[in-house]
Amino acid sequence: MTYRIVLTPTALQLLAGIPDRRIQSAIRDRIDGLVHDPEQQGKPLGAELAGLRSVRVVGQRYRILYRVERRQILVMVVVVGLRKEGDKKDVYALAKKLLRLGFI
Repeated sequence: MTYRIVLTPTALQLLAGIPDRRIQSAIRDRIDGLVHDPEQQGKPLGAELAGLRSVRVVGQRYRILYRVERRQILVMVVVVGLRKEGDKKDVYALAKKLLRLGFI
């Protein structure tokens, strides 16, 4: 089964904000790979981010956070960014903030 990929406006903006075009390209390629078996890729997240999955990309530094909608055969990419534990720009901290604000 092939899933359709949709990026949220936030994910598009974050992806466009990555200055290195090679990194952008690698992230786009990884996102394109989610069309097949997205639930078998990455890991399910818990706590506040339950319902989302995370997949690593570009030397394990970047993360793609996405939600799989089985009924619609859809993968919604929610956030893309650097994993910087303890930093307010960390991709997981950003996702939690967006969730609290109702954007996810």
